[in-house]
Amino acid sequence: MDLKALHKRHVLTPWVAQRPLDPPLVVRGEGVWLYDAEGRRYLDLSAGLVAVNLGHAHPRMVRAIAEQAATLAYAAPSLFHDKRALLAKALSDLTPWPEGARVFFTPSGAEANEDALKFVRHLTGRFKVLAAYRSFHGATHGAAALTGENRRWPAEPAIPGVVHFFAPYPYRSPFYTEDPKEEARRALEHLERVLLHEDPRRVAAIFLEPVVGSNGVIVYPEGYLEGVRAICDRHGILLVFDEVMTGFGRVGAAFAAERLGVVPDLITFAKGVTSAYVPLGGVLVREGLAQAFDEVPLPTGHTYAGHPLAVAAGLAALEAYREEGLFERARRLEPFFREALRPLLNHPWVGEVRGLGAFYGVELVRDRETKEPLSPWHAPFSPPMQALLKALFQEGVYVLAKHNVLIIAPPLTIREEAFLEGVERLSRALRRVEVEVG
Repeated sequence: MDLKALHKRHVLTPWVAQRPLDPPLVVRGEGVWLYDAEGRRYLDLSAGLVAVNLGHAHPRMVRAIAEQAATLAYAAPSLFHDKRALLAKALSDLTPWPEGARVFFTPSGAEANEDALKFVRHLTGRFKVLAAYRSFHGATHGAAALTGENRRWPAEPAIPGVVHFFAPYPYRSPFYTEDPKEEARRALEHLERVLLHEDPRRVAAIFLEPVVGSNGVIVYPEGYLEGVRAICDRHGILLVFDEVMTGFGRVGAAFAAERLGVVPDLITFAKGVTSAYVPLGGVLVREGLAQAFDEVPLPTGHTYAGHPLAVAAGLAALEAYREEGLFERARRLEPFFREALRPLLNHPWVGEVRGLGAFYGVELVRDRETKEPLSPWHAPFSPPMQALLKALFQEGVYVLAKHNVLIIAPPLTIREEAFLEGVERLSRALRRVEVEVG
């Protein structure tokens, strides 16, 4: 049976035209490697979708899921469950709030952001929310409304009340400056102006990825997030950090809020909480806010909220992160990652390499002077980008690509020699396609 043909015939793949698709048919994973049906292996240099932080087939994860499946595979969210309680307490202990937090579990990050949207409107009595244009918060209708980039468009007309603003992007400044401090200042001034025109007394929350994820791995200039926090405090607006990608060690701490020293009011999470072994997301609500639901019904729910297999996987993942020192490992290895990626700047198509922890973006351009993207942000991949992605598979490496950016975010368990091998494979693919395309 031709399983690749069967897959192409019956499975719809997200976000891309179906006809040109020809990726490997992966059937197995081990550590940082994926294996296809023919036994060829591919270095997973993006941890799937920046999610498989522990690598593939981690023994602790496999064991925990199997044991839970043999014990209790489902419990209604209205019932209490042992591992739900234990995981919620463990997550609360990781938050930046001295009073701790309560957790609402969801099946995914998109639903976590949708539910956070319901929470902030309920908690403040306000309707409007703000989110950045260069952002992705999920594909469900409410999460797509929060999203600022082109993946929002298919959901339009979106739910009302979401207003977008421009956040800093030092490499392509929307504020016409090359000075990071000035970029932050102008961006905060812009945000204040947007709030003025929307009436800050009507704004419930600002949603932000503390480090921009799939839209380029953009690290905001110093002072920006602190400034957003101050603006929220001044106007009684809640600050929500979408840490679906940045959580669980990706930037060198349990959450980016800890690494960057800015404390939000709510945190949404998914992906790394189970190392993507079982779908799980959630909203962390600081205790002072969560108390509002003690006498008032919680305004949301899901059949699979806190699914036993998922919370068991989450507990196992947190134990593995802690025992293997993986929350801190990305920060410790950050100088190594930066140095290993620096030679990519020798390629004429590489305009910038940026990031922190174990989270990096390689921005590809046709011309370094004009910064013309190798592939436009609002359209399907350009022919050169398609050729590069094909060459990467031929070199035996998987890299997540969005627009004109390659996202380098390997499992946190990757060894230095494997990372260097992955960068070399990426470099070879670049060299080959640069010659072929010209």
